Amino acid sequence: MKRADKAVRIAQVLDAHFPAPAIPLQHDDPFTLLVAVLLSAQCTDVRVNQVTPGLFAKARTPQAMATLPVPVIRELIRPCGLSPQKAKAIAGLSRILLDEHGGEVPHEADALERLPGVGHKTASVVLAQAFGVATFPVDTHIHRCAARWGLSTGRNVAQTERDLMRTFPREQWNKLHLQIIWFGRTFCPALRHVPAACPICAWAMRKARIAAKQRR
Repeated sequence: MKRADKAVRIAQVLDAHFPAPAIPLQHDDPFTLLVAVLLSAQCTDVRVNQVTPGLFAKARTPQAMATLPVPVIRELIRPCGLSPQKAKAIAGLSRILLDEHGGEVPHEADALERLPGVGHKTASVVLAQAFGVATFPVDTHIHRCAARWGLSTGRNVAQTERDLMRTFPREQWNKLHLQIIWFGRTFCPALRHVPAACPICAWAMRKARIAAKQRR
């Protein structure tokens, strides 16, 4: 099957299972989304959603967050892991937002990626979900699924992002990003994955790869 035809069929399956995918991280505005995405690095969305209510009860704006001592932030976010680095980044980006952006989260990729603790994926998620900018952030679920479905070589997330952006229409990127995350969690997990039972892998995954997986 040609990649373009496969992409159309994959989009149809995703629409059938997740027609209106929700953003996994709880947030109220661009700033709380930015902080939540930063906290999600090497941490589950479930854990982040357990931690952020306590953090945002103390400070839910750059103005309020900039007044919190870093040790206080660190203690509030400790369950998310990497708390020393993340706390320092949250405090630092809050001050920069006040000093350089009028207390607002910028909606330009370059400006976002200059903030402490904000890499390309975090910036892309904020652009897509807070501002509606067409991006295709690639997390572990998307990286895994794209490789299994033959949409990317799977060498690295940067290559996967480029391959997916070339494969799907621009207007679908933001929705597909969320759909594939939910699909990966529900039907296409990293462990104990059964290709024959997956609504996409059952036909999109190469037969040789399915056979090799079944032999393990």
